[in-house]
Amino acid sequence: MKLRTRLFQYFLPILCVIILLPQTATAQDFHTWSYHRDWDRLTNLEYSLARSPMPKRGLYDSIRLEIVCKANRLQLIVDSNSLITSQNQPFDFDYRIDNQAAPVTIEMRTFSDSRRRAYNDEHAQAFAEALLNGTSVFVRIHTMLKKILSGAMPLDDAREPITRVLADCGIQLSDSSNDTANYGLTEFERDLKRLPTTQQRQLLNRIRQMIKELDNR
Repeated sequence: MKLRTRLFQYFLPILCVIILLPQTATAQDFHTWSYHRDWDRLTNLEYSLARSPMPKRGLYDSIRLEIVCKANRLQLIVDSNSLITSQNQPFDFDYRIDNQAAPVTIEMRTFSDSRRRAYNDEHAQAFAEALLNGTSVFVRIHTMLKKILSGAMPLDDAREPITRVLADCGIQLSDSSNDTANYGLTEFERDLKRLPTTQQRQLLNRIRQMIKELDNR
């Protein structure tokens, strides 16, 4: 009896750790971008995906984004706990990176067996690259009931899992394109504020001089 008690006391902490580990990993996935590999049971093909964190509860709807590489094809997937539209039906999906002046609208389509999960192939790469050049993304889903589902996700830890999925599909992004693809006024103002006041003035004077030279041509 004493031996059983000792064995139970010895293995109990180990069992608790084993039980809690998957739960801890799952809980962490709700707050960070994560990379996964899985099998499609229908086609028996392995695929990879980068999954977004959940938006803040109470402020937004339960929406998750996925960048998927399956059969060497990139796909954007939206997963919602709420009804979007009927199966295999198109709908508008808006997204805005950081403080873009206007959101980008693309057409997505629900899967043939789901009313809450949808995909887009055509704009998947452009969307993924846009995520790599921002710090946050805000999305809106226009449902069949005229209700707008919305969510906001940080992009601080998105680069590593998204880049891995792109690499799985044979898509390599050059460093130069990553740094300058979507560099605009918002990014310039952000970088300008990081400089000391003296360097800010010097940079602005150079830009003004360049503009004058261009106007004189």
